[in-house]
Amino acid sequence: MVNTNDLSLVLGIILAVFAIPSLLNAWAEDRPPRFGMIIGLTGLVLIGIAVSRNPSGYSLGDIPPAFARVIRAFIG
Repeated sequence: MVNTNDLSLVLGIILAVFAIPSLLNAWAEDRPPRFGMIIGLTGLVLIGIAVSRNPSGYSLGDIPPAFARVIRAFIG
């Protein structure tokens, strides 16, 4: 079973990364970045939830193992 804090962190990071191209595209086409902002803010909220709920917090060194635990939980 996957830790919900790890899942929130991983999904938040993925959403935040996927929001970057959408934001850049909206900026390049001179239009409002609505979709990119919604996805980016959702990702940041998920990251904030994960960090606040984890008793010891997360450091940069904890992120790759969190990805591994989430992937391992979904694969097998």
